[in-house]
Amino acid sequence: MEEYKEKAKEIMVIGHKNPDTDSICSAICYADLKNKITGTDNYVPKRAGHLNEETHFVLNRFGVEAPEYIKDVRPQVMNIEIRHTEGINSEISVRNAWKLMDSLNVVTLPITEGRKLTGLVSIDDIAKSYFETFDNRVLSNAKTSFANIVETLGGRVITGDESEIFDKGKMLIAAANPDMMESMIDEGDIVILGNRYESQLCAIEMEAKCLIICEGAKVSNTIAKVAKSHNCIIIETDYDTYTVARLMNQAIPVGFFMTPRDRIVCFKTTDYVEDIQEIMTKKRFRDFPIEDENGNYVGTISRRNLLRSGRKKVILVDHNEKNQAVNGIEDTEILEIIDHHRLGPIQTITPVFFRNQPLGCTGTIIYKMYQEAGINIEPVIAGLMCSAIISDTLIFKSPTCTPDDIEAAMELADIAGIDPEVYGRQMFGAGSNLDEKTDREIFYQDFKKFAINDVTVGVGQVNAMGPEDIEKIKAKEVPFIDTVTGDGGLDVVYFLMTDISTECSYVLCSGKNADTIMSQAFGVDKQQDTYILKNVVSRKKQFLPAIMEAMEQ
Repeated sequence: MEEYKEKAKEIMVIGHKNPDTDSICSAICYADLKNKITGTDNYVPKRAGHLNEETHFVLNRFGVEAPEYIKDVRPQVMNIEIRHTEGINSEISVRNAWKLMDSLNVVTLPITEGRKLTGLVSIDDIAKSYFETFDNRVLSNAKTSFANIVETLGGRVITGDESEIFDKGKMLIAAANPDMMESMIDEGDIVILGNRYESQLCAIEMEAKCLIICEGAKVSNTIAKVAKSHNCIIIETDYDTYTVARLMNQAIPVGFFMTPRDRIVCFKTTDYVEDIQEIMTKKRFRDFPIEDENGNYVGTISRRNLLRSGRKKVILVDHNEKNQAVNGIEDTEILEIIDHHRLGPIQTITPVFFRNQPLGCTGTIIYKMYQEAGINIEPVIAGLMCSAIISDTLIFKSPTCTPDDIEAAMELADIAGIDPEVYGRQMFGAGSNLDEKTDREIFYQDFKKFAINDVTVGVGQVNAMGPEDIEKIKAKEVPFIDTVTGDGGLDVVYFLMTDISTECSYVLCSGKNADTIMSQAFGVDKQQDTYILKNVVSRKKQFLPAIMEAMEQ
C-alpha cells in the first residue's frame, strides 16, 4: 500500500510526444533541480514516447536510465483513495465477520488466500445467515468447523477435537424422550440438549458427532468417558437451548456465503477512472476490490471515492501545446511549464508557473534556473544539459542558437569533461544511423503537430551527416509520406531531412496544397520528390514560420 501512497505524491516532469534529446534531458535535469530545491524525491522524469538513437547515445554515454514511458496521464485507480481492508480467511465464522465489519465500519470484507482475492462477503451476505431459512444440514453443507461453533457459543470443549470439520449429518434439538430420539438421531449429527443423563447417553450411543450441553449444565465423568470412546465431541455452553439454536448459523464459515472471485467486478490499480465510472454505475455493489498488475489484492473503492479522485500532477518541459502533450493532459493538474517554443493553446485549471524564453534549448533555461537557485551542477546532469543544447542548436549552427546557449553549453561541457564539437559529431553520428529503423519509426521519431487556423499540420525532422545518409532516408520516406496524411487528423505533413554537415534541409510533403504552400513559403521548385532548402536547419525558427505565413496568405 505504501507504493500507492508514494504514487500520490509523485509529480511527473515530462516532455512532448516523439521526444528529442532536449525533451528527455530537460525532464531528467529539471526533476533533479526540483528535488534538490524541495529536499524530496517527489519529482520524477517521464517520457511520452520512444527514444531516438541520438538520445539513446546520450543516456548511455552518461550512464543514465531512460525515464519511464507514460502513454496516458488520466487519473487511474491508484490515484484514488483506496481503502485498504485486510483480507480474511474464508473459514472464519459469520459472527466474527460481522463483528469485524462493525469494528472497521465497513460493509464489505475481502476474502483472500495469501495475497490473492478469492471472494467478497458483504453485509447483505451476512444477513442471509440470519434471515433466510436453511434446512438442518446447512452447517455440514457449509463444512463448519467445531472451533467456529465453540467460539460462537462461547463454549467449552469437554471431549473431542474442535479442529475437526462438521461435514455430514444434521443439527437437531433433543426435546423428545430417549425412545423417540433413537429414531431421530443419525450417525454424525449435532444434538442440542440439556442436562438429562439418559438423553445424553442415547445420543452418544446413536453415534452423534457432537453434543451441545446448554445452560452451563455439567457433564458427568461417565458421559465424558463414553463420549470419548465414541469419538463424540461434547461442548458446554451457558446459553439456553433456544439461543444456541438461533446462534448456530452464525458459526457457518463466511466462505459459504461469499461471492466468488469469478462473479466479482474487480479493477486494476492501472485502470483509468474514466473507463471504470460507467461500469460502477451499472453495478449495485457497494465496494469494488482493487488488484495490482500482478493480480494481488490491494484494497477496495466505492462510488464515492470517484468523487475524490485525484488528478496527477505534472510539469511540462520543452512544449506547451496540447497536441504535442502526452495523452490525457487535460485531466491533470499542470503545475509548471518550462519551454522555449511559441505559445500554444494549452489550457490549465489554475494559474501555473510558466517560464518561456526565446533561447535555442530548454536545457539552457534549466541551466539558468540551477544558477539562480545556487545549486551545484553534477557532471552527469551537466552532460545531459549540454547534450540537449548541442542537439537543439545543431552544435551552435542553428539560427535559434543564442549567445546564452553557447555560454551555457561551454560551461556545462567543462563540468562534464567533454568537447562540444567532437562530442556533438559523435552524438549526431549515432542519431543518423537509421539503417535498422522502419519508415514509420524514422518519420515519427521527432514529429510535432501544429494547429494553423483550421488546418492541422505535422512536421517531422531527422538529422543526417551527409548526402549518403539523406539518400537512404529519402528512399524509405518518399513512398511512406503519402500514407501519413489523414492519420490522426493531419491535413498537411512535411518531413525535413537536415544535413548538418552542409546546413541544408531536404523536404518531402503531402496533403492538400502542400506543394503550393512550400513554393510560396520558400520560393523554390520541387526537384523530383524533394524541395532543397539551403541554410534552413531549424524547424521552429526557419521552417514553421515561413509555412504559417504562406498558409495565412
